[in-house]
Amino acid sequence: MSKIIWSKIDESPALATYSLLPIVNAFTQAAGVDVVTSDISLASRIISKFPQRLNEDQRIADELAELGNVVQQADGNIIKLPNISASIGQLINCITELQSQGYDLENYPEEATSDADKELQAIYSTCLGSAVNPVLREGNSDRRAAVAVKNFAKKNPHKLRAFSQNSKAYVSHMNGGDFYSNEQSIIKAGKGKVTIEQNGKVLRELEAVDKEVLDATFMSKTALRKFLQKTLDEAKANDVLWSLHLKATMMKISDPIMFGHAVEVFFKDVFDKYSDEFAKLGYNSNMGLGDLYKKLENSDKKDEITAALKAVYATQPNMAMVDSDKGITNLHASNDIIIDASMPVVVRDGGKMWNVDGDPQECVSVVPDTSYAVFFKAMVEDCVANGQYDVTTMGNVANVGLMAQKAEEYGSHPTTIELAQAGKVEVKDENGNVLMSHDCEEGDIWRMSRSKDIPIKDWVRLAVERASLTGVPAVFWLDKNRAHDANMIKKVNEYLKDHDTRGLELPIMNVTDATEFTNARVRKGLDTVSVTGNVLRDYLTDMYPILELGTSAKMLSIVPLIAGGGLFETGAGGSAPKHVDQFLAEGHLRWDSLGEFLALAESLRFISQKNDSKDLAVVTAALDIANNSYLDKNKVPSRKCGEPDNKASHFFLAQYWADALATQTDDAVLAAKFAPVANALKENEAEIIQELLSIEGKAQDIGGYYKPNDAKAEAAMRPSATLNAIIDSI
Repeated sequence: MSKIIWSKIDESPALATYSLLPIVNAFTQAAGVDVVTSDISLASRIISKFPQRLNEDQRIADELAELGNVVQQADGNIIKLPNISASIGQLINCITELQSQGYDLENYPEEATSDADKELQAIYSTCLGSAVNPVLREGNSDRRAAVAVKNFAKKNPHKLRAFSQNSKAYVSHMNGGDFYSNEQSIIKAGKGKVTIEQNGKVLRELEAVDKEVLDATFMSKTALRKFLQKTLDEAKANDVLWSLHLKATMMKISDPIMFGHAVEVFFKDVFDKYSDEFAKLGYNSNMGLGDLYKKLENSDKKDEITAALKAVYATQPNMAMVDSDKGITNLHASNDIIIDASMPVVVRDGGKMWNVDGDPQECVSVVPDTSYAVFFKAMVEDCVANGQYDVTTMGNVANVGLMAQKAEEYGSHPTTIELAQAGKVEVKDENGNVLMSHDCEEGDIWRMSRSKDIPIKDWVRLAVERASLTGVPAVFWLDKNRAHDANMIKKVNEYLKDHDTRGLELPIMNVTDATEFTNARVRKGLDTVSVTGNVLRDYLTDMYPILELGTSAKMLSIVPLIAGGGLFETGAGGSAPKHVDQFLAEGHLRWDSLGEFLALAESLRFISQKNDSKDLAVVTAALDIANNSYLDKNKVPSRKCGEPDNKASHFFLAQYWADALATQTDDAVLAAKFAPVANALKENEAEIIQELLSIEGKAQDIGGYYKPNDAKAEAAMRPSATLNAIIDSI
């Protein structure tokens, strides 16, 4: 029997799995495919790090490491749901919950002074940020909208807020002193050890491979703080909302530090006056304003400092709010302002974000580093000049993304350093030759990134393949004036010669030009393939789908693994926490599992084609029909309690899937097997929906947020005895 590994992860996608997976297995096992789970949730990853502290019945294997082996196998097949890219705050909350469940775990040491604390912090840090993706992404990304999904969006357009005439919305980025301007890059000749040194002290060591691209750069602390102050002054002068956009969850070293500087610059006078008190409280500005308020509970100056913080708002421009009703600002927690989720909303909402009164207001979007800020800048400027997009006519933007083997910045955490002292930082080869060098100040953020040659070659191959299959331009988003990109251009031009590119459009453009070229086509209803590096892959595959489809969770995300297997990702989970909050309060889960439905179809198709399995091909074709019916009949979960939710959407998928199998004529055995199932699901629809709605409006106890009790969660997500009996009988 073939096997698909379904990742058990966090929040609402994890809750949905309790309802969906029994249905999936009932159908796939009929065609010889077993779908098994692998727990790579934040809670599981934490527990697996401390076997020596736990009871035997609490210990679990490091299933993420095991999946890291699976993606290296020719027959590896994984469906990966969106997991938490944990901030320190989320990590601490998860540890606290696990402790309450009886797990003997030490607290995360926010301030590591002793060697023991530093060792513990290092262990916990492996669970922060993008801990999962670099392990699993042993292939490059092919992300696109399924035709049925795109057509559904055109027929049922979601709302985009118009840009006002003479809109004041704009994007602001640094013009020097940032990662873009300081970047150096080399193509390594031969494998060997590479060291990162400052003032003669070795900070990091790594083993480089032949022909890989190595980049080194830094962000100046002084330049960053000057820039942040400039944006505040300009926002006030322009009477626009000030909003900061970073990626502290993925860029878990650099962006939390940048976020902390923003907190300190915004509240500069308070930090100047109370720095000693903050030090005594152990407060780290990287943790945000929300953590400061928690720390102040232990201060006898709480009221005085709280009043001082409140007084600052009158002297600064209005700040964007995460939750106006609760007074949660853009600076409360770094993981609240994830740029690939927040910037598409700015464009979707007409260049606006929410102010303290809960009203949309035009904003300046502050994106410090030029490297990718120019994409968002071009997006906003396009809409200011040409108006909002038309969902009913706009073209599709697919993506081929370089991400295999920890490519580019998203794999840079181990070599990102907040410099403890001033001095020269040098990258040297094993013979002591200086490959790259920077003169830095104390507090600067220095980092080194890598892009290996085999993934780059595969990326070019995939780009040519998609251009050939689609017949539309595949644009390489590379800037000859950026050091890294200049080396990438050399490799792209070299590896394009390995392919037949006759009749294909494969232009190379800088980010601004590529955005303008793509957007012009979008407005004409024309499709384009964007071919980008790792970070732009992330940003584009949220921006365009959110504008086109209303969500990036509906995108097909296929990762052909270099070893021969397949990784099938199910879309973004940025709204997952709000979904869980609603479910716990009133038993209603509005998470849409369409991403899982689509990923499952591609995963099954992959196995079917690889093994020439006729019965699996029939099951897969039936799932395609079911997915189309799900969209055509608009069975997406309602946002409102008391109406059909995620559980009902799974029922309808099962009904349409069974019906498609029962009515197909290619496999009589499968048709006979699923005919009574299809009839039972149709005849009992009213009763099943009533049973599924029975928990609506009722608070749910699932035993934990980060680590639910499986029995309680399954009971909450499978409340229909009628549906369960039909599915379990297959």
